[in-house]
Amino acid sequence: MRRGIAATALVASLALAATACGGDDGDSESSGPVTITWWDTSNATNEAPTYKALIKEFEASHKDVKVKYVNVPFDQAQNKFDTAAGSKGAPDVLRAEVGWTPAFAKKSYLLPLDGTEALADQSKFKSNLLEQAKYEGKTYGVPLVTDTLALVYNKELFEKAGVEAPKTWDDLKAAAATIKSKTGVDGYWGSTQAYYAQSFLYGEGTDTVDASAKKITVNSAAAQKAYGTWLDLFSGKGLHKADTTADAYAHIQDAFVNGKVAAIIQGPWEITNFYKGSAFKDKTNLGIATVPAGSTGKAGAPTGGHNLSVYAGSDAAHQKAALKFVNFMTSAKSQATIALKNSTLPTRDDAYTAEVKADPGIAGYQTVLAAAQPRPALPEYSSLWGPLDTELPKIAGGKESLDKGLSSAETAIAKLVPDFSK
Repeated sequence: MRRGIAATALVASLALAATACGGDDGDSESSGPVTITWWDTSNATNEAPTYKALIKEFEASHKDVKVKYVNVPFDQAQNKFDTAAGSKGAPDVLRAEVGWTPAFAKKSYLLPLDGTEALADQSKFKSNLLEQAKYEGKTYGVPLVTDTLALVYNKELFEKAGVEAPKTWDDLKAAAATIKSKTGVDGYWGSTQAYYAQSFLYGEGTDTVDASAKKITVNSAAAQKAYGTWLDLFSGKGLHKADTTADAYAHIQDAFVNGKVAAIIQGPWEITNFYKGSAFKDKTNLGIATVPAGSTGKAGAPTGGHNLSVYAGSDAAHQKAALKFVNFMTSAKSQATIALKNSTLPTRDDAYTAEVKADPGIAGYQTVLAAAQPRPALPEYSSLWGPLDTELPKIAGGKESLDKGLSSAETAIAKLVPDFSK
């Protein structure tokens, strides 16, 4: 899942407006190839070239299909697809963040893939990732790449300070202070984004909502304790103060890759960028550990990633071509290629070849996947982070109290899930 990356280029919007989508591409009655449109939401600089190269391979082996590639900025794609699908003008294939599946499936925008060519290798995929691609018992996406958050750290700085990767948040506070004393570098810099704070909730055995009980839990005693721990990590020796600016993500990332902070919480979508920093010219200097545990002893982070989904509004010819394309792109060979080129995590075990696992970033993140926690199949779930993204920076910046911020978030979330109790 790509987070915090600014991608609002006007040219991308113009390209979308000019692109024919859905069943409008190609003539299903002609003898020529069918042209399908694919909206790819990957990073246009670091990842898109790999996908474009795979498209050429696909077209070479499938003469009856052409693929019109459109790179859509991740932070715009969900709303753009929602609008396009509602007017029957969506792309035939969408690279969708896993959290989008329930909402789009509920609106009947996505084609059920069970029993289709797209899922011909269903048994090869990690079962928990397939579960996350389902809604009301049907599968609406084929997992392409997966991710979760981890504590990433600078091994050299940790070794100089004589500390190990922390197991708990209390351990992290102690390690940060020691690192500051021994190296002069801050030991940890946390994020104010709700997605990154989610691990603190899991560490206290709670979440923003209890979907099964239809109850809002963002302001429960457990959640207050979780966010209290999160807030404490912005003050103290070796703990960097909260950055509440619009460029906070970039500031934190830049400090880490250049050795100006020893540890952050981050996902595998940044592996390629880690290696570009001065601190990780030697890739083996990158340490990757499970996110620290809370007071319950539990440790975990959200399961993220992207699926390939097929638009239900496309005609039969385009859907058939789209299913072939999805099968090709999610094959073991394609996923291994994507992993090697983009340093992303495959979603099927047979794509973790020896060559793929030779990348220390991929190997490291693979070890923390067991602690990843799938999101509930609640259409509104991903939107619940919105109110927290408004309130958490205020709390971290000292502009409002934790109690007031969580109360405000609870009120806003109640409007998103009106049938849930507090």
